[in-house]
Amino acid sequence: MVYIMCIFMLGLVFGMVVVASNPSPYFGALGLVVVSGMGCGVLVGHGAPFLSLVLFLIYLGGMLVVFAYSAALAAEPFPETLGSRSVIFNVLSYVVWVVLGASFLWDGWFGGLWLTVDEGGELSLLRGDVGGVALMYSSGGLMLVLSAWVLLLTLFVVLEVCRGLSRGALRAVYGKSKS
Repeated sequence: MVYIMCIFMLGLVFGMVVVASNPSPYFGALGLVVVSGMGCGVLVGHGAPFLSLVLFLIYLGGMLVVFAYSAALAAEPFPETLGSRSVIFNVLSYVVWVVLGASFLWDGWFGGLWLTVDEGGELSLLRGDVGGVALMYSSGGLMLVLSAWVLLLTLFVVLEVCRGLSRGALRAVYGKSKS
C-alpha cells in the first residue's frame, strides 16, 4: 500500500508541475485533472472514499468552469504543448526546486504518516469514513447545495463574459424575445 501511495503522491507533484509550467489552458486543465485524481487517490488510500468522490466531482465542476473561461479568452490556434522547449525548461526547473525542497526537509520526515486507515482495522468497529458520511449529510448538506449553486452561477457568469458581441453561448436562453 505504501508503494501505491508513493505513486499517487508522485503523480500529484507531477500534475502540479504540469499546471505550473504550462502556459496553455488546455494542458493546464489536463494537469488539474491529474492533480485532482491523484489527490483523491491519496484520500482513498487513507480511508475516505466518499469524501474523495465528493471532492472529485466538485473539482471537476470547478475545473469545467475554469477551463471554459480560459479556453474562451485564450483561443490560440497553436498552443504550446508539453514538448515545447520553454515548457520543458519550466518543468525541469520546477522539478529541481521540488528535489531541493525535499532534500532540505528530509530530516524532519516522519514515516508513520503513511499508515492507512485499514491497517488499524482490528482496533475499530467501523470503516474510517462512515462517520464522515453521516456528518456530511447532517451538518454539511447545506454547504453541498450552496457549492453546487455557486458553481452553476459561476458557469453562467463565465458564459456571459465570453459571449462577445454575438450573444455567444446564451443565445438559446434569450431566444428571439425582442422580435
